Amino acid sequence: MALIVQKYGGSSLESAERIRAVAERVVATHKAGNDVVVVCSAMGDTTDELLDLAAQVNPTPPPREMDMLLTAGERISNSLVAMAVAGLGAPVQSFTGSQAGVITTERYGNARILEVTPGRVQDAIDAGKIAIVAGFQGVNRDTRDVTTLGRGGSDTTAVALAAALGADECEIYSDVDGIYSADPRIVPDAKKLDNLCFEEMLELAASGSKILVLRSVEYARAFNVPMRVRSSYSNDTGTLVSGAMEDIPVEEAVLVGVATDDSEAKITVFGIPDVPGEAAKVFRALADAEINIDMVLQNTSTQGNNVTDITFTLPIADGPRGMELLTDLVKNEGWEDVTYNDEIAKVSLVGAGMKSHPGVTAEFTEALRDKGINIGMMNTSEIRITAVVKRGDMEEAARVIHDKFDLGGDEPAVVYAGTGR
Repeated sequence: MALIVQKYGGSSLESAERIRAVAERVVATHKAGNDVVVVCSAMGDTTDELLDLAAQVNPTPPPREMDMLLTAGERISNSLVAMAVAGLGAPVQSFTGSQAGVITTERYGNARILEVTPGRVQDAIDAGKIAIVAGFQGVNRDTRDVTTLGRGGSDTTAVALAAALGADECEIYSDVDGIYSADPRIVPDAKKLDNLCFEEMLELAASGSKILVLRSVEYARAFNVPMRVRSSYSNDTGTLVSGAMEDIPVEEAVLVGVATDDSEAKITVFGIPDVPGEAAKVFRALADAEINIDMVLQNTSTQGNNVTDITFTLPIADGPRGMELLTDLVKNEGWEDVTYNDEIAKVSLVGAGMKSHPGVTAEFTEALRDKGINIGMMNTSEIRITAVVKRGDMEEAARVIHDKFDLGGDEPAVVYAGTGR
């Protein structure tokens, strides 16, 4: 007997028909002799609809009340799945995030999980029941307020529960059959990958792949929780994410995929004195405002003027706030200027086999050159190359890099719904 945690995304739960289909899959897993815990996202576009409704009554709603509102979406799908499971004759019990023991920081809208104390969930499992848990939410121990976990929070809920319960596997269900060598909506011949190590999946997620949220993969690697990405629309075995890069035999190491991301903007600060401590002022201002940055490029000062420019990328959602902070900083410090560009995108090539493939960077840049695609910034890691290009060039860049490294499959990828989650 195995303990399986299954997470179902919004596209898998978008209608009563889809909820019944999910319930049938859950009950079949239970009847096969497994203990089952299910984590539910909100139905379809429920979260977006709640956000729109909130904006209609208050353009700047209190963060605490926004979390109270948004957690309702997962509780609705949670109870409906439990009802559907009960309708199939299986014993079931549903829980909110707080009832399941998901303890978080007090930051509304993007709380972090501190610990999971799943006593009530374990009791339900021990009683032979299927446990259904609302994803994306938890509770702060000090304030006792409900909190939400940010984008992809249900993935993180599922992995955290799997770790706390000692689950054998955490299955993440979406509307595609697994993880592909590229977004199949952009690259039609994208190939489904059977296996990935945690490091490869972390790089793909950090580079824009939307099938798994970065925080869930970080959690899975930290607690060694095997993750399997599957579709709730088929019986395909999906993609298994597990193990470390060191576990991959050298002769099997390959380049695995291309990721794209058009959710970032670029800021350049000009005329910063090229002396110790000046660059730190830029990043301290952003850190104090809880603004995450991604790629960073600092130019070498030209001989004689001893000033430099710093360019970095950050989430578009934080762009206006970041510009406001840095405009004030530039003025106060007497620096030259600050500019903003939200018409950019990232294209990344990922694979644990990169370091055993000489010339990858040359071929990567040549592929873009041959299509007349200019590179604005570049960044590399041991298993990733990322280029910043114009947003309008992103999809073509993904296709040419995918073709250049022969990453395609023999059959067209199938997308069952359309959201990728």
